[in-house]
Amino acid sequence: MTRDASRPARAPSPTFSPLYRQIKDFLIRSLEDGEWGPGDAIPSEGELAVRFNVSQGTVRKAIDEMAAENLLVRRQGKGTFVATHSDPRSFYRFLRLVPDDGSATHTVSDPFACAILPASAQVASALGLQLNDPVICVERLLRFNGDPVVFDQIYLLVDLFSGLTLERLRAGERSLYSLFESDFGVRMINAEEHLRAVAAEPYAAGLLGLPEGYPLLLVERTAYTYGNKPVEWRRGLYCTNRHFYRNDLG
Repeated sequence: MTRDASRPARAPSPTFSPLYRQIKDFLIRSLEDGEWGPGDAIPSEGELAVRFNVSQGTVRKAIDEMAAENLLVRRQGKGTFVATHSDPRSFYRFLRLVPDDGSATHTVSDPFACAILPASAQVASALGLQLNDPVICVERLLRFNGDPVVFDQIYLLVDLFSGLTLERLRAGERSLYSLFESDFGVRMINAEEHLRAVAAEPYAAGLLGLPEGYPLLLVERTAYTYGNKPVEWRRGLYCTNRHFYRNDLG
């Protein structure tokens, strides 16, 4: 089918962004620029409405969406705060392994290696790097009530985590994401995971105290900070003989 040459070509329609989404983008840029840090209170809806010259309803809708995405936290009677990995309620947002009986467990991160390595093709692709670019590789076990249950190999951008050492990783009982946030100013906003069943190779089997070939759940995660920038890729091997991986949908 040919176009009638006598009729002018129609210009493409501009992309429309609702006003509350524009306010949300402004707020995210403020978080990214450090105007409000993790755990800080942000201005009230009324103050933000004046600042952006919009209605409070527009600001509220932007904040509601950011709260749903775990960027902000509303506290009844206190205000709205920047979400932080130091909040105990956020600990299990990125750790989804649960005991079969649903009981509470004491979880300890046990890092045992931290080195700069050349990025493999898979790591480079996930982090937007070139093959063999330097990355920080952290190896650690997650122990549930003292037993090794997860073996993680975690790859991080060198320019964002310069100065990360094994001694620093082993100091205190903070989660890794809390350490990354407080010591390096990098907050993990969201993540994408790929899951599949694999057989334990000798190295992982030895660390987890399992026979070679034992069935494990492989969880490959790319974590992103503000601006949807990938900053971490990890390969986690989960022993699920007494635990299951929980994901809430809805």
